[in-house]
Amino acid sequence: MVTPMTPDGALDPKGTAALVEHLVATGHDGVVVNGTTGESPTLSPAESIAMVREVKAAAGDRLKVTAGVGSNNTAHAIEMSREATEAGADGLLVVSPYYNKPTQPGLVAHTRALADAAELPIMLYDIPGRTATPFAVDTLVELAKHPQIVAVKDAKGDLWASSEVMAATDLLWYSGADEYNLAHLAQGAHGVVSVVGHVAGEHYAAMIAAVDAGDLARAREIHHRLIPVTNALMSTSQGAIMAKAALAELGVIEHATVRLPYVEGTPEHLEILRDGLAASGIGAAA
Repeated sequence: MVTPMTPDGALDPKGTAALVEHLVATGHDGVVVNGTTGESPTLSPAESIAMVREVKAAAGDRLKVTAGVGSNNTAHAIEMSREATEAGADGLLVVSPYYNKPTQPGLVAHTRALADAAELPIMLYDIPGRTATPFAVDTLVELAKHPQIVAVKDAKGDLWASSEVMAATDLLWYSGADEYNLAHLAQGAHGVVSVVGHVAGEHYAAMIAAVDAGDLARAREIHHRLIPVTNALMSTSQGAIMAKAALAELGVIEHATVRLPYVEGTPEHLEILRDGLAASGIGAAA
């Protein structure tokens, strides 16, 4: 979930409430707050916890709220997990430590320390393109033994490694890259954690239902239909930037404000976005 902001870059509680209503109405059963798409690197710890409270207050029991608490400082991640729990989160998203590049034994120790301290279920976030540190297959198999570690958001782009872990563990698998949603679902993923889902939630809910029903032809049809909007959001500029622009274009949020080092989409990018929404049959642009 993006973090709605006012034109001066402050958190926008009104926009947050409106976005939650939109997500509930368009097929979502959960949201991730303070993930990368929520611009977590530029939110203060206090703002991150405020977002958990605001989203949980707006969603009530209609959505499960998973709070991003990952850090490359294990002690800080543990503290954030405690505060997110107190703020009402239902689960925790834990990304591999970024920049300091721990070894795989260090990654296991870091994640176990978080899991030992956690009261909530944990979804691991595997995105080495941003962190430089993947969760190796053996690491995931080992971490799956911990009772608090129950799921993986997979944005690694290695479908075979995903298959290996799914075959060896009971971890719930979620596609974390919209380009791979159908492929992950077809090989057994439980669901998706999506950027494009901001504007295509009903489509992805239908795709998941089709795969569960064994109707791969229907799932492929939805996948193909969403290619234009997926390209517009994920290949034009940056997912958080374009997701906010799409939500503003559709009237869900009032402002597409992002914080530096992000900058808002250019007129050329916005034109590509409008074309992608229309080609995929989404919203007022269709």
